[in-house]
Amino acid sequence: VQLQASGGGLVQTGGSLRLSCAASGFSLDDYAIGWFRQAPGKEREGVSCISISGVSIHYEDTVKGRFTISRDNAKNTVYLQMNSLKPEDSAVYYCAAAPQFTIGNGRLTEFGVDFWGNGTQVTVSS
Repeated sequence: VQLQASGGGLVQTGGSLRLSCAASGFSLDDYAIGWFRQAPGKEREGVSCISISGVSIHYEDTVKGRFTISRDNAKNTVYLQMNSLKPEDSAVYYCAAAPQFTIGNGRLTEFGVDFWGNGTQVTVSS
């Protein structure tokens, strides 16, 4: 059972990246998927999540309007399209699988996560 995050890299401010979260050993059909990130010296924070059906989507205010989460259950993969990147988006990005995610006080929490993926580094230069 594994979640593999990929697609990170180094981009300039205003650039774009698409992160992928691929599952192996289990079907993403049974899980909601969330993206989290952790910058050096900071706590890990939620970014976005998508429900099992793909109908319910949440974005943190910091990325709303710039990031788009989507899922392709046929490919067992969830994507995070990141546009208009800013230096403050620089972090290690992690995907996570949960039966459902909890939004507390408007913020995505880690409560209920069953699996974590490896991290992929995103660096946005100014």
